[in-house]
Order: sequence, then C-alpha cells, then structure tokens
Amino acid sequence: MLRTVLLSSPRSWALRKADCHHDGKQTNWKRGFVRTIIQRPCPRHDPKCPGRVRMLKKMQICLCFFFVSGILYEISLLSSCFSSYMPMAKSFLTPEQVLNLGKSIIFLETTERLEPPPLVSCSVESAARIYQDRPIILFMKGLTNDTALDLNSSYAAFSLLSSMKNVFIFPLQMETIFQETPLLQWYNQVVPEQEKNWVHVSSDASRLALIWKYGGIYMDTDVISIRPIPEKSFLAAQKSRFSSNGIFGFPARHKFIWDCMENFVLKYNGKIWGNQGPFLMTRMLKTICNLTDFKGTEDHSCQNISFLNPQRFYPIPYPAWGRYYEVWDKSPSFNHSYALHLWNFMNHNRKAVVAGSNTLAEKLYKAYCPSTYEDLIQNAQLGDFMQSEDVV
Repeated sequence: MLRTVLLSSPRSWALRKADCHHDGKQTNWKRGFVRTIIQRPCPRHDPKCPGRVRMLKKMQICLCFFFVSGILYEISLLSSCFSSYMPMAKSFLTPEQVLNLGKSIIFLETTERLEPPPLVSCSVESAARIYQDRPIILFMKGLTNDTALDLNSSYAAFSLLSSMKNVFIFPLQMETIFQETPLLQWYNQVVPEQEKNWVHVSSDASRLALIWKYGGIYMDTDVISIRPIPEKSFLAAQKSRFSSNGIFGFPARHKFIWDCMENFVLKYNGKIWGNQGPFLMTRMLKTICNLTDFKGTEDHSCQNISFLNPQRFYPIPYPAWGRYYEVWDKSPSFNHSYALHLWNFMNHNRKAVVAGSNTLAEKLYKAYCPSTYEDLIQNAQLGDFMQSEDVV
C-alpha cells in the first residue's frame, strides 16, 4: 500500500459526498398542521375565545418559525448536493485516496533531490492552475514515509507547491507501484547501480504503472501547461511517425499501457537511452496503427487512441531547444499547443530563467507559473544582497 508524506496546508480538499436525503412527508405534515391551526374558527359568544386566539397566534408564530427554519435547513441540504468537494486536511490523505479521485496529473522526480528546481516548480504550478478541478501529484524518490514537510520548510518550492489546494507531494515507492504489473519481476531482478540510465529507466517504468493502475495524464517535469488537454486516451507525437513518452494520458487499466509494460520487460535494454521510453511507445503504436506524416496541425487517431500533432506539445523541436532561453522579436502565440516541453534533458549548460532577461522562458513563467516566478525574483534579489554584503 502506498503511504503518504505529511504536508500541512491551510487549503486542501478531498472528496466527500453531501447527505442529499430529506423527508418530503414530514414537510407535508408540517404544512398541513400549520394550515389546520390557522384555519380553525373561533365559536361565537365564547368568553375564553380572545385568550385562546392570542394563544393560537403565539403558537402560529412559533410554528411558522420552526417551519421556515426546517425549509431553510432542507434547502441547505439540497444545495450541498451540488458540491462534492469539501475541505479536508491533505496530510491525512494517502496516494491511493488521491489517485482514486480520478483524472490525476502525475509528475515524477526519480533523483534523490528534495528541493524541486524552478522549472519543476513551474511545471507543477502551471498544471495546478490549468487543471484546478484535478489532483496534481508530484512523486519524489528522495522522500520517505517519515519525512515531514510543512509550509515553513527550508525548501522554498515545497512551501510554494504545498500551499496550492490541489497539489499533493508523495514519496515514490517503486516496489509498491509495480505490484500487480509485469514490471515487478523486472524490478526485482534489475541492479540499479549497474544501470547506465537508471534515473530515466525507472521513471519510464513508474509512469506506465501509475497510469495503468489509476489513469490520468503523465507529464515530464519540464512541461509547462498552457491550456487543458481535451483528450482522454492520447500519445504525443514528437515528430511524424515518432511518439514521445513525456506526455500521455489514458483511462485506468487500458490495454495499450499493459502491452507497453509487457514489451518494456521483453525488450529491455537499459544501455540504450529511450529504449524503454519514446522508442517503446513508438514501436507499440506501430503494431496497431499505420502511422503517416502530419500535414498542417491535424491530429491522427487509431483504435480510439489520439496521436496528437507535434504542435500540441513540441512546437519548438529538440534541436532548437535553446530558443526558449532567447529573446524573441515577437513571441509565438502557441495557439495550437496544450503544453510546452522545454527539453531540459538537452540543457547541459544549465540555462535558467533570469529575471529581467525578457527571454521566451521568462515570459512563460510570468504567464503560467507566476508564484514560481515571484519566488525566483526574490531569491535573485536575496543573492544579490548577500553578494553585496560579502563585498562590504
């Protein structure tokens, strides 16, 4: 069973059904009883009648008060039926409880680092803003079940991300994730220390298992969301006839993902980068689809799986990845894109977003992850201040 890491937050949510039942017969009884008292006549020449009338009027007022209160209470019950999400502390939720809510957006960090860098923070924040009605989950290998992080954590990104009501951060427990999948046997036999590309291979395997078990959308941590993805079962074309595995989405227990896990084990070769990633997705897609070149911005579809145009996520192809960190005379609109992959794997020189640089990446941060950008500016100002103090 997956376990949760304690993350305290003032704003959080979980699924809780409102009690939508009310007794219509009881309401009708109240209404009839009040009507009977109001309409009952007073006998003529009855000396006690004036006192009785006053008493009846007081009873009418009291009954009307309780009657109206009852109606208002029932209305409140009915109105609560239209809202399924009620506040609940995030720190008490397990990964299964969140994943079982459905339609999760899943990110993975398979290194040991505990402080998400700005691009990871931006990716998660942008998804949280675009998909406000869906859980955004960041699984981190560096976390353990005993790790306790809160809003005052020394890790600034944790404070930023955990304060978002639909963001959840959990430990990545691979052996648990691979249970009941073809990947468990492979995981029990592989020796991570002897694997050349273990960080990438373990991520490739984990994303397949999570999407197969729970469904939703997987995204790499260098993907900035700019508008919702309308598809439920999709792969993202990196170029014509070639699929990436940096973004994909399927319902739970989808056969295509199961077949991918079986092929992952059958054709495993950890020495070849991408063999268990984009090459796996491409060769499996080719077994069921006749892939053709894209013309214009149309998407392809095969056996109820959408193969999305490269413009959807890769309008800037990987050979030109550096353009994200350049100043453009006119910034592209990305009108045909759902998200943007910034190709961090290619960023060997560790180019970063610099406040005031006016690069395309800085503009994306400002537009889609403003909290991360603000934190970036504050850290830069603090660094400048510390340097000036050292000089003095």
